Amino acid sequence: MIAFLAGMLLAASAFAQSPQAVPALHARVTDLTGTLSSEQTAQLESQLQSIEQRKGAQVAVLVVKTTQPEAIEDYSIRVAEAWKLGRGKVDGKKVDDGVLILVAKDDRKVRIEVGYGLEGAIPDAIARRIIAEAIAPAFRKGDFYGGLKAAVDDVGKLIEGEALPPVWQPGHEAEGSDPGDWVIGVLVVLMVGMFATLIIGRILGPMAGGVAAGVFSMFNGAGAIMAGVAGVGAFVVLLAIASTMGSAMRSAGGGRGGGRHGGGPPVWGGGGSSSGGWSSGSSDSGGFSGGGGDFGGGGASGDW
Repeated sequence: MIAFLAGMLLAASAFAQSPQAVPALHARVTDLTGTLSSEQTAQLESQLQSIEQRKGAQVAVLVVKTTQPEAIEDYSIRVAEAWKLGRGKVDGKKVDDGVLILVAKDDRKVRIEVGYGLEGAIPDAIARRIIAEAIAPAFRKGDFYGGLKAAVDDVGKLIEGEALPPVWQPGHEAEGSDPGDWVIGVLVVLMVGMFATLIIGRILGPMAGGVAAGVFSMFNGAGAIMAGVAGVGAFVVLLAIASTMGSAMRSAGGGRGGGRHGGGPPVWGGGGSSSGGWSSGSSDSGGFSGGGGDFGGGGASGDW
């Protein structure tokens, strides 16, 4: 009876224990135990940043003392869902290319959590092998940096072979979308449209100019919606120009009702090109944030 009551008290104590908080994401490596030196942390950060710069995927490392009272799998998915590692969408398509490597030092457990988009590149069996063959042997020797470095090496190689969308770098426009090209393109479209208006009429001419604007936008990296907006905008502007030209010509020819003066037609600009991607959240000050990726529990756990 006493043993039963003691067991009930222990169970109640465990149930009452609050779950571990999820730390804020500020860097690719978060060590809440002081296990890694600043140099080791910086080297791992450099490795992880290189993966992101080459492939766009986000890999992060978290070292905590314990995940108790939760199992490491439950705590890991809470962290992954809060941090949102990996790109959520690229060109409207889900990517979810995030990976979390979680170490619970006092529990002697480790977990590799894999985003939806990388479950093919890092299936559960491979994640389990990385833990057993790269992480655990080093951790048993007390070499936590060596085990994490080996794991990041393996994860990086697997991601390297995956066909992921190209990386979009903040501050760099899509190829062919240099501002000078847009200005020249707009002028060419307007000239072609006005010339076509004189040759084929006040309706067909602006339509031809609108088509030219849409095609030009597509070739300069704009998506279908942006290209359509550019085409319609060019058509409206050219139609207004054609109307103004017609009124001016009638006035010059002595026609009644001369054209209205002042308040010229709106000018269509090239518009912004679609980035086709996402910003990693990295800033000049070294900040880091997730890109909106989703996780579904893929990955593996192990101990040492």
